[in-house]
Amino acid sequence: MSEQFWLVVQYPLKSEKGSQRDHWLKEKVMEYLEISLADADLGYVDGFDMGRSTSDQKKYALNIFCVVNEEERGIALVKKVLRESRLDHTRIKIATMPYGKEETYTLKYAHKKGVTDFSL
Repeated sequence: MSEQFWLVVQYPLKSEKGSQRDHWLKEKVMEYLEISLADADLGYVDGFDMGRSTSDQKKYALNIFCVVNEEERGIALVKKVLRESRLDHTRIKIATMPYGKEETYTLKYAHKKGVTDFSL
């Protein structure tokens, strides 16, 4: 079996609890990713959190956590699904971390050029 990775899709939020649309987005993204990851036999959605950023208490984020078998294919699939489903793919950051290891997430994709920082 190949090594597994945590993959997190992060959306910025304007408030701690998020808007009605943010909640709709969370449900749709989780639903579409669950189906797509399972169909590709790449992994599964493991949950989410929504609220204050742990590194900057003035920022808010929606984080959707997945476990994937192949890091690069998982990232490509997530980007493709969000783009084709029109689920705000222009606002996301994607980061990964080896599964089962106490490490920090590494930013793998950011919607804006020049963005290099990532934190939950």
